[in-house]
Amino acid sequence: MSDPLLDSARLDSALREHAGASHWYVGFSGGLDSTVLLHLLQRWCSNHPGAPPLAAVHVNHGLHSSADDWAVHCEWLCRMLQVPFQRFDIEVEPGGQGLEAAARSGRYQVFGEVVGEGEVLFLAHHLDDQVETFFLRLLRGAGVQGLAGMPEQRGLGQGRLVRPLLATPRSQLEAYAHQHGLDAVEDPSNQDTDLDRNFLRAELLPLLESRWPGYRRTVARASEHMAGTARTLRQALPVPQTVRSALGDPGVAVQELLSVPAEAAAIKLRGWLAAAGLLAPDQATLDEFLRQLREAGAEARPRLTCSAFTLQRFGEAAYLLPPASEAAYDQPMELLPGERYDIPGVGQVGLERCEADGLALETGERLGLDWRSGGERCQPLGRSRSTSLKKLLQEAQVPPWWRDRVPLLWLDGELLAVGDLWLCRSARYRERAARGEVLWRLTWQRNLGAPGD
Repeated sequence: MSDPLLDSARLDSALREHAGASHWYVGFSGGLDSTVLLHLLQRWCSNHPGAPPLAAVHVNHGLHSSADDWAVHCEWLCRMLQVPFQRFDIEVEPGGQGLEAAARSGRYQVFGEVVGEGEVLFLAHHLDDQVETFFLRLLRGAGVQGLAGMPEQRGLGQGRLVRPLLATPRSQLEAYAHQHGLDAVEDPSNQDTDLDRNFLRAELLPLLESRWPGYRRTVARASEHMAGTARTLRQALPVPQTVRSALGDPGVAVQELLSVPAEAAAIKLRGWLAAAGLLAPDQATLDEFLRQLREAGAEARPRLTCSAFTLQRFGEAAYLLPPASEAAYDQPMELLPGERYDIPGVGQVGLERCEADGLALETGERLGLDWRSGGERCQPLGRSRSTSLKKLLQEAQVPPWWRDRVPLLWLDGELLAVGDLWLCRSARYRERAARGEVLWRLTWQRNLGAPGD
């Protein structure tokens, strides 16, 4: 007996669960799968006046000569469907994980930044994708969590990622596109059988289907069994609580990972990354990082590096490093009272008024904003003598990746403040404002990694 035809009503129960979201997004590449999903969601929203507003998110990786043409096609189709269109152009650096994996990581990083609190991103993964993912992970030696396959939904950034078509075979999507005359772009790389997923799709899986026509459902059931086992393991090995560095970086305590066997440590770390909305790397990469944590001394700083994040040990925890960005803190700047600047690699820095323990500054007075170069000294409030900035940062357990990013506030060659960490004894420091004085304080909102739990 053939499966019923696909229509928006088939998604009713899955979509009603998220009807209270403040906004819906759909990851829209322009391919057949995402085109069908966009069309289904647009129809469902049209039939349900109280549905959240819907927008399409297109990530242009720039990896193909036709990438810009595909983006234009996506924008045109969104106009036809009267769905707002958002385009994001990214540069993909393959690093050690390969181009395909790097593109995927970059895409999910964009998705995580787009989706806000209480919002949902829908992706068009279907049953065939789930089966391919199972076999790819099996052939790479994945454990129980990897073989559990893609979840129907999970956290993403501050919102949720939902895959409403995960139980639907691709043949139904193809029939739907034909029925509604939907045009979709075709990435020629999908025919490249040098890529593992394409080889499975074109060579191996058709052979399996010739012998076991219902293999997709069977594999999906096996994956569900693995998911159940993975849930049991997560209950037995709860996700570690998030700890924070002196400057707020989210991290996981090293002892949480060293106090259990290696296999359990991998499960705990994967769970923590998932709670932070991050995709864990392959098992071999994870195992190597955990091995370094076990065998290296406490002063060592092993790193777990992926395209979307870096986790590095410092002291008693491994922290998510701030998002990578082109440094903009290698040149002095000027800062006026009341001003606020977003500085790549640093965060938002400004001077705002305060009632006490501040700096007496004149309106329009220009202060210097600079960065540590060596030899700076500060006498923090409550200390009897000045101390080198290097020593202060070390004593305060400021992570190494922040020490050259701490904004230093100067006036006439005098160091007034070290970020929001210390006010220095200076000619401008006031415990209370005198008559006619206005006090100001340096504020610093840091760009941190993923929020953790």
